[in-house]
Amino acid sequence: MRINMSHINYLAFAIPAFFLFVFIEYRVAQHRRQKTVFKYESSVANFSIGIAERLLNLFIAASFYQVYFWVYNNYAIFNISDKWYMWFILLLATDLVWYWYHRLGHEINFLWAAHIVHHQSEEFNLTTAARITTIQAVFRNVFWCTLPLIGFHPNMIITILLAHGAYSFFTHTQLIGKLGLLEHIFITPSLHGVHHASDEKYLDKNYGDVFVFWDKLFGTFQTEEEAPKYGLTHPIKSYSFLWQHFHYYLEILEACKRATSFKAKINAVFGSPALMDQNIRPYLEEKYHQAKKQTKPIQFKFYLNLQLVIVVGLLTLVTLFFKQLSALDGAAVLTFILLSLINIGALLEQRRWIYYLECFRLILTTAYIFYSFNIIEYLALPVLLFIVLERVFSLSDKYYKYVLDYQKTSK
Repeated sequence: MRINMSHINYLAFAIPAFFLFVFIEYRVAQHRRQKTVFKYESSVANFSIGIAERLLNLFIAASFYQVYFWVYNNYAIFNISDKWYMWFILLLATDLVWYWYHRLGHEINFLWAAHIVHHQSEEFNLTTAARITTIQAVFRNVFWCTLPLIGFHPNMIITILLAHGAYSFFTHTQLIGKLGLLEHIFITPSLHGVHHASDEKYLDKNYGDVFVFWDKLFGTFQTEEEAPKYGLTHPIKSYSFLWQHFHYYLEILEACKRATSFKAKINAVFGSPALMDQNIRPYLEEKYHQAKKQTKPIQFKFYLNLQLVIVVGLLTLVTLFFKQLSALDGAAVLTFILLSLINIGALLEQRRWIYYLECFRLILTTAYIFYSFNIIEYLALPVLLFIVLERVFSLSDKYYKYVLDYQKTSK
């Protein structure tokens, strides 16, 4: 691939910056002996979800901007200037739109299904800010279309959204206490920690992203009093990458199946999460073998960490040179990273089936390499070699023993 410097996406440097801030937060927590701020399995799960969102958004982000321009060019109500005070008004408008998107995301089941992922973590630190799904990003951008409809230019909107998102990243930390007078103006880490709490007095509070005005105006403001307990009121019992993304959609589907009337089916999709049958999740956890978290310690953290480093490195490179990738290269990287993230989640839970996922990923990667060098007709050779090695050296048994720490299995 020939590199064209004019087509480099410099937003890629936000990825290492993110990890740098997380590292700083981690070291500060260590220095303060606040050992409960970070938990290895939860932090890795948070990283995995954030990586998937950043990756998938590369393929669809341009369409968001195109929609903004289409709405602005065809349906803008006003022709708003770009004078300095309009930027501040746009920031206020953006935060108001966010408030209602965010609030509805907690009050309507099909929106909550996308947003619940952000609240699953039982830790509250900068890694939690990464727990955004692409599905949530799509819903969010539908709400953002209100801004070009009013008459704000898309270039202004994109700039404000970048600043808006950057601010909210830094509100996901326990290491910054209350900030005095600022608590009455801005959403601070303390106030946003309340929003992430599962304590009854803190539920459905502090939906704002930058300013507290909207919560005070609409009756959802709450200061931090007792130390919050973070996470869901009914925590999920899995670190599975797939389960964390899709369990609530399955709950909605199951609620629809159990519904005895059309109105009940509509409520399952558009009703309040607070009214969801709480027996559905335990049933589905049992059905899909997600009923217990893995209690054994991860035996081969180096292998898991190595995969995480590889996918972060690939994500950074792909983001940097995305416009120069061919469709095949993009599809190959997308497939490899998503399979790796599924693999990482399964490693956290010590799932035996990931050996077969490893084999599948290895074969696909080899096929891509052989195709790139125009020798795809020889793909059968490494596949046959792998089969022979499995037969002779029992690779699966070694994998179970050294990676998953299982005893040798009978064939």
